[in-house]
Amino acid sequence: MEKENKQNIRDREVKKFEITKIGKRNASIIILLGIAGQIAWAVENSWFNTFVYDELTPNPLPIALMVAVSAITATITTLIMGSVSDRTHSKWGRRKPFIVLGYILWGIVTALFPTVSFIPIVGIAVVMVIIVDAIMTFFGSTANDAAYNAWITDIGDSTNRNRINSINQATVLIANLIALGVAGIIIDAFGYFIFFYILGGIVSISGLVAGLMIKDKPVPMEERDTSKKVWSDLKESLSIEDIKENRLLYLLFLNMGLVGIADMIFFPYVFIYMENYLGFSKTLIGIVGLFVIGISTILILLLGFLITKINRKNLLIIFILLSAMFSFILAFFTNIVFVTVFYMLYLTFSMSTGFVRAGWMQDKYPRDSIGKFQGVRLIFMVLIPMVIGPLIGAAIIERFGTPIVVDGQPGYIPTPPLIIISALMSLLALIPLALIKKSEGRILFHETRENNQ
Repeated sequence: MEKENKQNIRDREVKKFEITKIGKRNASIIILLGIAGQIAWAVENSWFNTFVYDELTPNPLPIALMVAVSAITATITTLIMGSVSDRTHSKWGRRKPFIVLGYILWGIVTALFPTVSFIPIVGIAVVMVIIVDAIMTFFGSTANDAAYNAWITDIGDSTNRNRINSINQATVLIANLIALGVAGIIIDAFGYFIFFYILGGIVSISGLVAGLMIKDKPVPMEERDTSKKVWSDLKESLSIEDIKENRLLYLLFLNMGLVGIADMIFFPYVFIYMENYLGFSKTLIGIVGLFVIGISTILILLLGFLITKINRKNLLIIFILLSAMFSFILAFFTNIVFVTVFYMLYLTFSMSTGFVRAGWMQDKYPRDSIGKFQGVRLIFMVLIPMVIGPLIGAAIIERFGTPIVVDGQPGYIPTPPLIIISALMSLLALIPLALIKKSEGRILFHETRENNQ
């Protein structure tokens, strides 16, 4: 009898630590939709900025304004459309309609972006760039930030979130491999127009194919909450009651916002820095990008699949410290080999903080407001970092940058202090983690969820 009881205990422990399978269909959808969406974001966050710098004006302020308007648009869109998707009860499910249509229109607007260069007056052209970027952001945030990210939360549980989110983070790097690594070569060879046409087409086609694969079941009648409306969700967001009720979630949001501000001080200007300060050609930047992103993708997937049981608070602290250290070191090198190695290490650990934090937050989202919280997440991941970060970056460039004049337009070349300040700022993200108990970072192995494999 004693042996039998011990065996039963061992059987329960094995079951307790069983990791839920993601499923081939879900993994394929994550890869396709993730890559398609992140291609569009990669283009907006980097080559949109380089396009404005090269084709319109070398002044960093229009880039900062474009990034800020895009961040505001993304946040408002995700708050509203996320709540709408929570309360959508179509025969195609809650998320699928927004994903499929959103991705198609997202790609079309991306392809049309470079037509603003036909406008001869710089001031008007800058205004139109900001408007077109905001329209693209609306479709992208509806499809990706609101619907797609809510769907990823829907299909996962605590045991497999590190794996799901490491795949999703890897798609960010793979998309950058395509959009950034290959982009420099395409732009140098064929110009911006061909580049935007190709990437816009990839977004629309990939989004359509992957979107049609989604099994997003209609919400059963007994699970539908008709008492709350979208406007009620928006009023509750960021209220004192909401913050108190979801204390841990908001501490993680704050951690994400502080990391994001530090990253956005440097990231919008990274290609400008490499091309104009380090002297790399667009083709060379593309080659560096291919190597950096390729290695980082492999490392992130390995980390995501291996660290399924390690305390999440400890992981975040370690990854933030490592990413800050390698970013700081990066500022002191101009040699292409050292720049490549340290940028790769910085990117790997910076992205790894993302998948650990994402899985932790997904465990804490209230089940009836997953879409709404994608909008709250965007406030800290996009709005705050993309408004504050680039403005700080622009101020640093004007203070420490090298003055230049391009075609009669005054501007500045970014210099290493931009990277140093960015690295030091990222350490502020450790403060919210200090307010979280270590026990709150444990993986919950008892939860299970149907995931429509």
